[in-house]
Amino acid sequence: MTLYLRDDRFHYELENIMRMFFWRPEIKAGTPEDGESGFCFAEACGSADDGKSLLSVEFLDGEKRILLKDTAEEGSSDKEIEQKMAVLMYRVLSEATGKRPPFGVMTGIRPAKYMADLMEKGMTADEAERLFVERSLVDPEKARLCRLTAETGLRLRERCDDRGFSLYVSIPFCPSRCSYCSFVSKTVEKDRSMTGPYVDALCRELSYTSQITKELGLRMQTVYIGGGTPTVLSEEELKILTGAIEEYFGAPGEGEYSVEAGRPDTITEGKLKVLKEAGVTRISINPQTANDEVLRKVGRKHTAADIERCYAMARSLGFDNINADLIAGLPGDDLESFRHSVIWAAETLAAENVTVHALTLKRASFLRETESELFSPEAPEMVDFAQNELTARGYAPYYMYRQKGTVESLENTGYALPGRECLYNLFIMDELQSIIACGAGAVTKLKDNSRNLIERVFDMKYPQDYLQRFDEMLRRKDRITEFFAEK
Repeated sequence: MTLYLRDDRFHYELENIMRMFFWRPEIKAGTPEDGESGFCFAEACGSADDGKSLLSVEFLDGEKRILLKDTAEEGSSDKEIEQKMAVLMYRVLSEATGKRPPFGVMTGIRPAKYMADLMEKGMTADEAERLFVERSLVDPEKARLCRLTAETGLRLRERCDDRGFSLYVSIPFCPSRCSYCSFVSKTVEKDRSMTGPYVDALCRELSYTSQITKELGLRMQTVYIGGGTPTVLSEEELKILTGAIEEYFGAPGEGEYSVEAGRPDTITEGKLKVLKEAGVTRISINPQTANDEVLRKVGRKHTAADIERCYAMARSLGFDNINADLIAGLPGDDLESFRHSVIWAAETLAAENVTVHALTLKRASFLRETESELFSPEAPEMVDFAQNELTARGYAPYYMYRQKGTVESLENTGYALPGRECLYNLFIMDELQSIIACGAGAVTKLKDNSRNLIERVFDMKYPQDYLQRFDEMLRRKDRITEFFAEK
């Protein structure tokens, strides 16, 4: 299917809506040729005699033709016209395909943040929820989920310090690559010799960066070590890394220190002891599913029993805030199996956090490259079940995001028991404060609330470049000082 656009002003939004309905549509500027079929054509014409702009979206595929029109008042902004064009296209494609993507014309990655912002500016929760449904055509259940997430998030926002920052540390190594993953990470099967030099360089970057934050008078609120899979590092490497964080930055002001322990085939009692002794307060041990056959299909070299063993080990060492990631829509999974996974995570694992991801077909993933057995068609029902089951068990949604390529245009939502939310997740997803990031592939996100300004500073993407161009990368960190000096 091809999308033709007469006006490039609305290219980004309309292309994103098109991608909700069709797998890899072709996007072209201009108009369809005479006799052509298999297209959607959108245009916003110049002013008519009454001064209004004429808007139209046409769908033609064989004998099926749908045409909807609207007008925009004279003087309407591009944003207002874009909104009307988006609604037209959504309605045309919904009628043509029978699909109704649940977030309507809301294509942004942070729907709950948008609702929280509206409520923070004075709109009531009822008004914001109604706006989502009526103006953006969001499914009422998804609008309700956004509201619940926003309400929890607003309570947590009070803990965010304008002069605070969160520290993110990247470990871009994994034991193997899962079929659905596109993260820039190295498998330690091939690159184990790189982890030692990488940790040494990372500690140097942490030292350099800490001096900048101290000179600026910034206060570290949370720490998050992610990846990749940080627990692919040896016990000694973990000691070196956590020791450097403590030496250069001290303890986080909010007492929150998270580590993506990730996969059980990398977790040992010794490594967990290192993390506990370093003051880590929250870890993730991520099953993705409790179905062993599905785990095998996606390249995870562990079983559900291995996950249970790691949870028991972590509990015995005193970890009382553990996150479990689940993925809805994995190839070979079905609704009954996923229901079991959700209940298992809440009951057997007793995870304080459960993050429910909808499968995303990422461009660089093996799964998308093969285009075979792409996903379970029951993904929407899986996500809905997780929401209903977890909220009934006392978990509350507190952060949410969406990604391009997610099956059925679904969402990723973090649920937590009261008081067990991960502040870092909210701070970064709602863009509340600066995230100072170190390591290959890490992105520092500088936030100046007084200017409502966000700027990104990128570390080298690949571990090899990180090591080879280390001094150049350190110089990029000087932008942090310049950014805050411009206030």
